[in-house]
Amino acid sequence: MYWQVAFFSKIVEFTERFLLSEIEECNKDLISATADLAVAAEFVAEELTEIQGYMKDIVEAAIWMELEYVDWDIAFPILLKNMDKRFYYKLIRYRSRHPFHIVGKSPWPFFLSIALLVLAIGLVLYFHSYLYWYETLRFGFGFLIVVLAFWWKDVIREGLLCGWHTSKVVAGLKLGFILFIISEVMFFASFFWAFLHSSLAPSIEIGGVWPPIGLSTLNPFAIPLVNTLILLTSGATITFTHYSFKLRFGLSTFIGFVVTLLLAVIFTLLQGYEYIHAPFNLSDGIYASTFFLSTGFHGFHVIVGTFLILIALGRFLRRHFTISHHVGFEVATWYWHFVDVVWLFLFLLVYIWGSL
Repeated sequence: MYWQVAFFSKIVEFTERFLLSEIEECNKDLISATADLAVAAEFVAEELTEIQGYMKDIVEAAIWMELEYVDWDIAFPILLKNMDKRFYYKLIRYRSRHPFHIVGKSPWPFFLSIALLVLAIGLVLYFHSYLYWYETLRFGFGFLIVVLAFWWKDVIREGLLCGWHTSKVVAGLKLGFILFIISEVMFFASFFWAFLHSSLAPSIEIGGVWPPIGLSTLNPFAIPLVNTLILLTSGATITFTHYSFKLRFGLSTFIGFVVTLLLAVIFTLLQGYEYIHAPFNLSDGIYASTFFLSTGFHGFHVIVGTFLILIALGRFLRRHFTISHHVGFEVATWYWHFVDVVWLFLFLLVYIWGSL
């Protein structure tokens, strides 16, 4: 009998614990449901505000395209479709209770490191004239372009479709790009340091003079001067493009983009022509090394800036930018002005003062 009483008492005790745990879980669910209702109410209020914002954007687009009226029979289905796309992501953002974007898992940093490693291996093979350097370099560069395209596509989707680029996130993106430009300034400062260190106190191995004895330099008032005028003009046109966009001059913005890209391409072609017909090559001492290193990396930055402006033009044509939110366009403009300033220092120090 004793074991039966003990057995039933254990059953009663277990049942009591189970019921208590169930009651506790029900209380937690009730509290969670109440919180979800509060979040849902906040979300609905925010969505109503978002609808008003969408309607305002549609009216601004109509003003941009110089339409006399808005056909709401067409505009409302597009409005509802965009809201359906954004609903899940915006609900997550509102439940997070903070304005920052917590970046999820992404494979692109890993693939980018692989692409850069292959690209570096290809450059090393090229420097030592090994076999398959061209295939390795081409594969690494192509892989790098593909990875960057997919990564930037994700960033554009996060800001345009998901709505995760809040004012705090935009401020962080701008600060990050400013720090990137500062790091690039230090990068080119090392090249100027090497050039000035070698030119202000020339060693006896190069004759104690600068430029070294027996080395013919380029005429700074030929192609370099033309390139200077081209690059300064492109800086003015990209500024004109930015202000035209902020003033909602669509045609002027498009023309500014096209003119800036044409000037950038002309600059790159003239730089390549100058390299081909230069009276020295990379292995002709310290002057040639610092010249090609500094101007070559500047040319690479011009190509990168050209791609940034081209991407900004594509996004402008697809209506990705608004007057208050066009970070991609802004950072491309900053980068191009940085390229302009670096070229002015190169022209004055390397081309003019370095050839005296």
